[in-house]
Amino acid sequence: MVAAMNQALQDAGISDTITTAGQFQPRGTSGAFMAGGLIGGTAGDAIGGSVGGAIGDIAGVLAGSRAASEAQGLPEFMLVGVSPTMVYGMRGRSRHKEPDQLVFAVARKGLRPVVHQRGMVRVLELIHDDTNSRIELEGSRVPVTHAKDVISVLTESQE
Repeated sequence: MVAAMNQALQDAGISDTITTAGQFQPRGTSGAFMAGGLIGGTAGDAIGGSVGGAIGDIAGVLAGSRAASEAQGLPEFMLVGVSPTMVYGMRGRSRHKEPDQLVFAVARKGLRPVVHQRGMVRVLELIHDDTNSRIELEGSRVPVTHAKDVISVLTESQE
């Protein structure tokens, strides 16, 4: 992920070096995912039994995930990378492919990361108190996503 993000930054003409990267989604994605699946599955059961329920589950999950993304104004899947001076968010679903669009770039100076533990995810809020701007993300607790690595790097300077 680090190499893919560094290549994407270079392709975008940004001369910075990511040292840590992880996969994130907009805050609220996992909750919307669950709610969408429940609603879709229930509706599908009523219309078409178990096959309808399975189809409804899938449709509901996809709709819920997309709704959370649109509510936050962020892509459904992102790679977040940290350099010594910046935090970058880029649209990208795969840990193995170069992300294709820069979504945000925020300076670490003045940035206050806040972490909340929520069930299967960690919520990461990137807050700039001077401007009162914030980016709200959630990262899976599954180790291969490396969300914990990003959170650790951002919060270690606060300790």
